[in-house]
Amino acid sequence: MHCTRRKFITFIGAMTSMVLTPLKLLAAQWNAKAFDETRFPDSLKSVGALELIETDQIRLKTPEIAENGAIVPIRVISEIPNTEKVFVFAEKNPQPLVASFTFVKNVEPFFATRIKMGESAKVHVVVRADGKHYTVSRDVKVTIGGCGE
Repeated sequence: MHCTRRKFITFIGAMTSMVLTPLKLLAAQWNAKAFDETRFPDSLKSVGALELIETDQIRLKTPEIAENGAIVPIRVISEIPNTEKVFVFAEKNPQPLVASFTFVKNVEPFFATRIKMGESAKVHVVVRADGKHYTVSRDVKVTIGGCGE
């Protein structure tokens, strides 16, 4: 079969559409309202975390002092069975919800990332499992703010 440039471009366009469509569907599930909230209690409510259960089954590792609030490393491991979602909040940020992760069954709920913090505050991790919300938090002192302040 002879492939013309027009057929090749049409084929690439169709393939790109097939790849990007699932990504658009995933983006549609993104909870924009929760990320836009400006108060910590409203952020919790937006993700459905109305009642929080404190637990030691969530391991949250943060630095005690973050020299630069623009890159605060965190590591989270949930030992709670059937963990479905994990949310990370920086309590005093202009938008407190800074990350949301979804986990499927039979996957270890673990991640390490860097978050931005505008000032010293508590970092909260909320885990949704079996319809309940569990939490743990740590104080992080920030010497240089990272949220444009």
